[in-house]
Amino acid sequence: MVDLTSRLKEIKAMVDRGDYFIINRARQYGKTTTLQALETYLQDSDTVIRLDFQRIESVEFESGNAFVRAFAREIRKRIRRMTDVPETVRAQIDFLADGTDRQARMAELLECFSEWCEHAKRPLVLIIDEVDTASNNQVFLDFLSQLRAAYLDRDITPTFQSVILAGVYDVRSIRRKIRPDEEHKTNSPWNIRVGNEENGSLLPFDDCARDYMELAPYNIAVDFLVDMSFSQKDITGMLDEYESDYHTGMNTDEMSQLLFDYTSGYPYLVSRLCKLLDEQIFKTDKTAAWTKDGFLEAVKLLLNEQNPLFDSLIDKLTDYPELSVMISRLLFQGQSIAYNPDDPAIRTGQMFGFVRIEGSHAVIANRIFETRLYNYFLLKFKEQNSDIYAEGTNPGNHFVIDGHLNVRRILEKFVETFNDLYGDQDETFLEDAGRRYFLLFLKPIINGVGNSYVEAQTRNRERMDLVIDYRGEQFIIEMKIWRGNAYNERGEEQLTAYLNYFHLNKGYMLSFNFNRKKEIGVRDIVLGDKLLVEAVV
Repeated sequence: MVDLTSRLKEIKAMVDRGDYFIINRARQYGKTTTLQALETYLQDSDTVIRLDFQRIESVEFESGNAFVRAFAREIRKRIRRMTDVPETVRAQIDFLADGTDRQARMAELLECFSEWCEHAKRPLVLIIDEVDTASNNQVFLDFLSQLRAAYLDRDITPTFQSVILAGVYDVRSIRRKIRPDEEHKTNSPWNIRVGNEENGSLLPFDDCARDYMELAPYNIAVDFLVDMSFSQKDITGMLDEYESDYHTGMNTDEMSQLLFDYTSGYPYLVSRLCKLLDEQIFKTDKTAAWTKDGFLEAVKLLLNEQNPLFDSLIDKLTDYPELSVMISRLLFQGQSIAYNPDDPAIRTGQMFGFVRIEGSHAVIANRIFETRLYNYFLLKFKEQNSDIYAEGTNPGNHFVIDGHLNVRRILEKFVETFNDLYGDQDETFLEDAGRRYFLLFLKPIINGVGNSYVEAQTRNRERMDLVIDYRGEQFIIEMKIWRGNAYNERGEEQLTAYLNYFHLNKGYMLSFNFNRKKEIGVRDIVLGDKLLVEAVV
């Protein structure tokens, strides 16, 4: 486990201030783990009621009466062993949870909490996990309205010290459809002015909340800015602790750097790779497992497995076509996509963890996601039935000799195949599709044995540096659009510097050249102590 103490201190400071806030992060980003740790962290200063809306059945969100009974039932489970709950409160919660012959109102539930807060010796903190399970239901919006009304009246009537809602979706921007004939609209009772339904507003609510809603159209939820990703320092601390138990002899700084480089600190990916290294890589030899070779084997296993995170990732590409288009542009065309908070594709990509914002531009969130997404786009049925993919699967091409990847042979055959199939295409085609076709050609050659990724810092419309990991060897291929001799020479210098970084003496260039007098083929270029193998199409 990564030490969460610093994060918990930040969150506790928000609780102590009386903040209401929402933790919305992508799937498997450590939300539940953090909330569990927070409950323990607060136990000496606060009374914590932590609920999970996944425990409430969907039918129980369809009416206020059913919701109040289900909510009270969950509260009763949580307070069963608490000794400081007033008996009147306990009796009221039992009454609401068991009531079947009367309509239980939400106002009664909130009044019960208010009485509890009034007599409690310590502040009450309400935490609700998986809150977006209910986000498209009117009854849930009514519940938020009541919480908001209580918050605004807290100087007069006691209420929760803090309310924390957690989920993938931000309930401040819920997409909801209350009536069957109504289009989905983005609204939330935590950040809009609302009135009763008769006078044209969108959200009906109980009379007791109306005055506060009309007078306070501002958002009560504060921004949650705690970084929940793992830094390299976090990962190093975890590995140091592991190393003190198992004595593998690993270089924890080197391993933490690899883990961070491939995951960008995405909690599930860090955890999953460590679990694979511990349990499946060289099972009888932990010393061999916790090395760069062992790590790359773990990456291969992760990329080839099915898990809920990857399933969710791919499903969203189908559910949100605009997101799929944006991801494809980032991966294959190297387009620079400026951050625009009003762009639905960028907002969706951020919410589901596909992209992060770096230097005011959207980039793929991490190397693992990038490779999985490349595999998704390149291994579709249509792509696998293309002529250029079929050529990559031909064993007669001898791309692998004695277990070693023959990259020169790959480039030679790609030049030949590409010019046979697409040599008459125009410049736009080459710019938009050229690199995609090379990746498609390469995929069946290394699939199942090696992996490849594009170095993020070089991803643009003119240049991409492809790194191939194959059976413990690394190969660098710079894919570039030809812009004249001067530009080409700069590319050679950049590749040379990149080879120095990877401690390699041989590198490869694939140039898409629009010059009518270009010389198609593969040639060797010697630059100092480096050998560059350049292919031109």
